[in-house]
Amino acid sequence: MSKSIPLLDKIGEEGRVWNDLREEYGVENPDPPWRVTLESTCEALNEGACVLPSLARRDEEDDLVDELYSHIPHPERQLLALAHSMIIRGIMTEEDLAQHLKVVEKRLNAA
Repeated sequence: MSKSIPLLDKIGEEGRVWNDLREEYGVENPDPPWRVTLESTCEALNEGACVLPSLARRDEEDDLVDELYSHIPHPERQLLALAHSMIIRGIMTEEDLAQHLKVVEKRLNAA
């Protein structure tokens, strides 16, 4: 069983999903703007040093979704599972992610 990560739990409970946001803001594109970055990050982690090989990431994603993120819609659950995998592997810390989220929130609220 995977250990939950408090920040990701909070995001899963309080976060908003793309389908709700696109409806609220009248966006027609069904893909969230961060989808390409998510896929690119997965590919980058697979290349070179194979920090997180695709097959291992997909297997781990399935396990994490089953255990922790089944209530989150796709692709948001894929994003949470990737963040979870990166945190447990030490690729980033929960604190790094929290700090980055603050920067993004500040930028979004500045507009």
